[in-house]
Amino acid sequence: MGNDYDSNPFAGEDLSAKEKELDAKEIELNQREEELKKKEDAITRARIGVEEKNWPPFLPLIHHDILNEIPIHLQRTQYVAFTTLLGVVVCLIWNLVAVTTAWFKGAALEIWLLAIIYLITGIPGAYILWYRPLYRAMRTDGTLMFGFFFFTYSCHLFFCVYASIAPPVIFDGKSLTGILPALDVLPVNGMVGCMYLVGCALFALESVISLWVIQDVFRYFRSSGKVEEAKRDVKRTSMMVALGHG
Repeated sequence: MGNDYDSNPFAGEDLSAKEKELDAKEIELNQREEELKKKEDAITRARIGVEEKNWPPFLPLIHHDILNEIPIHLQRTQYVAFTTLLGVVVCLIWNLVAVTTAWFKGAALEIWLLAIIYLITGIPGAYILWYRPLYRAMRTDGTLMFGFFFFTYSCHLFFCVYASIAPPVIFDGKSLTGILPALDVLPVNGMVGCMYLVGCALFALESVISLWVIQDVFRYFRSSGKVEEAKRDVKRTSMMVALGHG
């Protein structure tokens, strides 16, 4: 009697298909192990404070790796928050360009100096005071970092709304490209007025996107139970302070 394997012409094909399936599973397993190792390395770097600078690629200044370090369900929010960080850069650079043009056309020197101050303090301040705390809060799920972010990002949101209006408080508000100075400058100099209107639109757009970010982060913060955790931390701290003075 012949061998069953020899009598089955499809046995070789079945074996080949199983080998391919095993190879595919092995590749998938290796990819998962590599991804897991990347995440473990990222967590280790976060714990010991080692963060390799990798962004922007042409001149690395900061550490930034949303895809590998932020949980997938929070990545969209983090990406939009990063968009608002880039938005601040665009707004303040355009603000300086518009105010510089106004200065060339006869406006006070003081508004140009203020625009420079906004630029050189606003961009690093945005990264240090609210973007990096949010990034670390998303990565480590730290309640304290979330609380700090809500405070500083609220200040950022207030500034963007204020800048889009620019009430005549300091130097008639012309150090910021808000709607009020734009309407004031437009009849005198159409080009500068239009530049101020563009700046107003940028600050307004930044305000809208920033409002979405803080609402979305708070929605996650509340749904994850961190509000109650924060309350417990406050109560625990209050009790420790009270016992310490007792």
